[in-house]
Amino acid sequence: MQNMWDERYARQEFVYGKEPNEFFKLQLDHLPVGSILMPADGEGRNGVYAAVNGWTVTSCDLSLEGRNKALQLATERGVTLEYLVGDFETLSFPESEFDAAGLIFAHVQPNQKSLLFQQVDRCLKPGGYVIFEAYCKQHVKYQRLNPTAGGPKEEEHLYSAKELLQSFGHYNIQLLEETEVQQKEGIYHTGPGFVVRFVGRKPVL
Repeated sequence: MQNMWDERYARQEFVYGKEPNEFFKLQLDHLPVGSILMPADGEGRNGVYAAVNGWTVTSCDLSLEGRNKALQLATERGVTLEYLVGDFETLSFPESEFDAAGLIFAHVQPNQKSLLFQQVDRCLKPGGYVIFEAYCKQHVKYQRLNPTAGGPKEEEHLYSAKELLQSFGHYNIQLLEETEVQQKEGIYHTGPGFVVRFVGRKPVL
């Protein structure tokens, strides 16, 4: 998996573009600035956007090439961010450290989904926010019609609102929906797709 992402991100262009995901941008702009964890941040378009807007950003991804591109983009935008390379299962983050977490197309192996959510929950401060967007299980129908729709081809790698509820049902849920979107994110997220979106706030103890 790491080799696949390294090969993709080694291209000269930013394959998902340099601009942030629109849903992430919209949701982040409504939050008070603080510290944010960005798993699967790839080429850094979302983490860099957060940094430009005053957030203290910790990004992580499997791909060293992704890190290189993210730091390049950060330099272009005049900001800095911490970027760790490795599997989220093996990286260590302090408990109750972050004010928010951005999970944007953070597709992992099926048996890693609940662990990813548990780790994010553990790292968030009470009152911290999760911003999530990823391809929904219904997205496979769009992939058959649109080869540039992007995302994993196997349904078990995709998400559902039910899975989000299983892990974050105890949160104050501000948004949870499965919806069609029109994508304009580089060369790999183009045209119609189907996503699940979630915004929730961790309970304050």
